[in-house]
Amino acid sequence: MEENKDQMNSSVNGDASEVLENEASETIACEGEGIPCEESAETNETVEEQECEDEMKMFRNRKAELKDLKDENEALKDKLLRTVAEYDNFRKRTIKEKENIYTEACADVLKEMLPVLDNLERAVAVDGSVEDLKKGLEMTINQFMGALNKLGVEEIAADGEFDPNHHNAVMHVEDSSLGANQVAEVFQKGYKKGEKVLRYSMVKVAN
Repeated sequence: MEENKDQMNSSVNGDASEVLENEASETIACEGEGIPCEESAETNETVEEQECEDEMKMFRNRKAELKDLKDENEALKDKLLRTVAEYDNFRKRTIKEKENIYTEACADVLKEMLPVLDNLERAVAVDGSVEDLKKGLEMTINQFMGALNKLGVEEIAADGEFDPNHHNAVMHVEDSSLGANQVAEVFQKGYKKGEKVLRYSMVKVAN
């Protein structure tokens, strides 16, 4: 029993000595660096706190940046939706305007043509001689040409040199009385409105 007690005391004393030696070593190390042990522990805690604050600050900054990017994305999405809606409205409005323009253009032409049709119907309904009928047709033709003039439509001249921009050559003939590349005969008159050719003159070209 006494031996066991002696062994236990020796063990306890040994552990206590080891602890004291470790503390003494840490104290010596701290003193060797010129820093008290308590101050060193406080310094470590301060560094850790500073690092934690820096990380929190960085986290807050990133969170703010993310919010700014999200707001910018929402603004761009809203702008895109508005642009798409405006374009769709513009497209529909343009289609409707084109339809209205076409309808108005046709109406303007028909307004000038309908009186000519009226006179043709009257000429057919009236009994008379061939001369009267011919005179009535001539008057109707003149009326029709007047309607074309009001619409800005004019006959293409075909009494000079052949012009591929206005004439359609369907026949060629050798004629010493005419110059080279001259229009010899008109089979069908051509018409244009401004620079737009509505129908090419169908002609015979000499030489």
